[in-house]
Amino acid sequence: GSVNRGVDKDVATGIFDLMEKFAGYGFNKSHSAAYALVAYQTAWLKAHYPAEFMAAVLSSDMDNTDKIVLFYDDCNNLNLTVLPPDVNTSEIQFTVKDNETIIYGLGAIKGVGESALDIIIKERKENGPYQSLHDLAKRVDLRKVNRRVMEALIRSGALDQLNKSRATLMATLENALKAAEQHHKNQQNGQNDLFSMGGQDLAEDFAAEYIKTQEWGDKIRLQGEKDTLGFYLSGHPIDIYRNELNNFASGCIAELTPNEGKVINVAGMITAVRRLITKRGDPMAIVTLDDNTARIDVAVFSEALEEYKELIQTDTIVIVEGEVSHDNFSGGLRMMVKRFMTIDTARASYARSVFISIQSDSWDETKLEELKRILSTHNQGTCKVNVLFQTQSAKAQFVFSDDWHVAPTDALLTELRDTIGLNAVQIGYA
Repeated sequence: GSVNRGVDKDVATGIFDLMEKFAGYGFNKSHSAAYALVAYQTAWLKAHYPAEFMAAVLSSDMDNTDKIVLFYDDCNNLNLTVLPPDVNTSEIQFTVKDNETIIYGLGAIKGVGESALDIIIKERKENGPYQSLHDLAKRVDLRKVNRRVMEALIRSGALDQLNKSRATLMATLENALKAAEQHHKNQQNGQNDLFSMGGQDLAEDFAAEYIKTQEWGDKIRLQGEKDTLGFYLSGHPIDIYRNELNNFASGCIAELTPNEGKVINVAGMITAVRRLITKRGDPMAIVTLDDNTARIDVAVFSEALEEYKELIQTDTIVIVEGEVSHDNFSGGLRMMVKRFMTIDTARASYARSVFISIQSDSWDETKLEELKRILSTHNQGTCKVNVLFQTQSAKAQFVFSDDWHVAPTDALLTELRDTIGLNAVQIGYA
């Protein structure tokens, strides 16, 4: 066809071959120009209106957790603060509070449908902020804003501003929903409850009460955020161990430098595992570690991969032993792993004592029996048990016999702290 139009056959063939090759993927000039303009406009907005730009970007991918995490990190790099979701200030999408602050969008909470959020936000705008869990339950349509929605709001932290802990809110939810349902029935029937006092129905009397319960630990609180938001918003699971890590880790990931030939320990949470096959046909994995200061990819080859396969799981906190070097491919750092340890394993290797501080005014026979039960349950270790007992006028330190040596596991420390107090139990290292 080109030859019939007077085009030289060699020229036509060359052009067609070029088009065929380029059709694999390529832009013509008009397409390239349009993309360049959009790229320029995007960069300008990000530079001059970073909060508005990032709020829009976060809103555009609310259903994609991986994107949300990536954009959240970008906000941190731009020195932007992302406030947690709040039933009294958040919209469905991410919004801007000021030039440096973004408010989390309720639509990014898993398990909360847009129809439920429409009801919550419309009622809030028409009749003011919610004053309590009971007030929220009473004012919304519980057919749409059901138990599952309320639980997701609590676990995500969206009800934190109601001035009650998440554990208390969750424990009270059953009663709050019952009270709200009774209130709605009374309104529909146009009557007050038989047992009402001073014109208030029973639902409103009942609604004033919260059920007291033990506070959630950091692990439960953060896991709730991970389940509903897709990542840890108010902290990081490794923060629980931050004070301990100096005893068996060489430093945080952000401070690492290439150190060929030197074996160091690095602590972090496994956030991703990519399994590969080497050119020789051996299995290997690239494991991404995150310690809330930075991330690093560590290479795990076949022998270590087989030995530690039970530990190499996402959301597992580990200490890795290996060598850090410069990664010519990514321009960052990489690490070759020789050994994996759990926090419990690292403690068993480096800890020497468990210190327990007891105040006599808060001590009784029941707690003594509970302490005995806890220590006897965990006495399969090498850590000494030291107890500092204090009265108003004196104090004494007791070192328990070798029969009471314990393994300093998370389970032991959690039980002791629940019984004696959060700050009353410490680990002593060599």
